[in-house]
Amino acid sequence: MSTAVQHLPAQNRYVFTKDGVEVGLTDYQLRDRDIHITHTEIDPSMRGAGLASEMVQSVLDHIRTDTDYRVVAECPYVVTWLSRHPEYQELEQRA
Repeated sequence: MSTAVQHLPAQNRYVFTKDGVEVGLTDYQLRDRDIHITHTEIDPSMRGAGLASEMVQSVLDHIRTDTDYRVVAECPYVVTWLSRHPEYQELEQRA
């Protein structure tokens, strides 16, 4: 199984693919130097396989590596995910 995340900045979205097929998305809004993650979604037929966690981690890795944005989690799934992964919480503390 091959997964990938693709950033679509014109749409304020990350798209998550599995074996070349879109299976999930993460929407966001930029406000000043903050990236507000507003919504995440995995195709209902693919839920329960850990793909949402993998997608969120991939998106946060992209934000960590390629931007200096501070993450503001508004999506309940991302809020919970961050609470369970302290190694990513520094993204919420960026100035």
